[in-house]
Amino acid sequence: MIRVTQHALMITGFVFVMMLVVEYLNVLTQGSWQRTLTRRKWGQYLLAAFLGATPGCLGAFAAVTMYSHGILSLGAVTAAMIATSGDESFVMLAMIPKQAIWLFAILFMLAIITGTLTDLIFSSKSVGAKAPHGSMEVHHEAACQCFPRGQILLQWRQCIPSRGILATVLAIFVLALILGWVGPSAWNWIRVTIFIASATGLFIVCTVPDHFLNEHLWKHVARKHAPRIFLWTFGALVAMHILTEHLYLEEAIRQSKWAVLLIACAVGIIPESGPHLIFVTLYAQGTLPFGILLASSIVQDGHGMLPMLAHSRPVSLKIKVINFAVGLMVGAAALAFGR
Repeated sequence: MIRVTQHALMITGFVFVMMLVVEYLNVLTQGSWQRTLTRRKWGQYLLAAFLGATPGCLGAFAAVTMYSHGILSLGAVTAAMIATSGDESFVMLAMIPKQAIWLFAILFMLAIITGTLTDLIFSSKSVGAKAPHGSMEVHHEAACQCFPRGQILLQWRQCIPSRGILATVLAIFVLALILGWVGPSAWNWIRVTIFIASATGLFIVCTVPDHFLNEHLWKHVARKHAPRIFLWTFGALVAMHILTEHLYLEEAIRQSKWAVLLIACAVGIIPESGPHLIFVTLYAQGTLPFGILLASSIVQDGHGMLPMLAHSRPVSLKIKVINFAVGLMVGAAALAFGR
């Protein structure tokens, strides 16, 4: 349970600081980068697929954060979820490096195609291009100046409660990350990325004016999003921990390749990095066809869907249905061709 709590805190902390950074950049540029990105759909798909293809779940978390702020469309975030393989990316690179590279390339191309088709089908509900109610607000008052020179020390002398709370929480999170209480145990690129993002978030909280902090960071990010993200993440991780302790799929996997394909896609629905490793291991041992590994990789998204569950359960369901259908069709086609 301690490990589950640590993992939930790491996911929530990273998503939280990513939200801070996105809010900061949006106000700093007066929304220009958001408008530029949303005008170029191919740019969205390429960016989202790239974020998803990066090993681990951090890229998927970033894509969900951008979607929740109206920067990426439904198709783009769907592309990110198809492209991602979660933490299993590292295992595949270690066990089957050559095949893993080919798998990631296939997922990247499928992600762009699926993202494009998703936005064509659901164009009226495409988030990024419509700038919905949930998108980031841009206040044009002078009070929203992101870095008020000459006023930072004064703001700390007259520190408002929200600044003190956010700065303390982020400082504790950074310290916990340095000491290894949350995040990866070793200083790999994931831990370094989380540290840089967290330190950036702490800098933002320490320097932005009171209006910006209250309206954008405290009311929007801290009070509205962070609690829901943690509760959904923690609850899902606890449930998945209990379920995976009692999932014995090895015997079923050896029965029928078509039944195994369905099982692999069904297991991919679980918002957890872990169950997918069964199929990675069996493929590495030569027991499983590539088509089933590919289908499982398409449907599963590690922990990437957890923040989306907190943001919008209907959208999460829609993305999972799309990914499940794509994974099942692509996997079946691969098996039909003997792959």
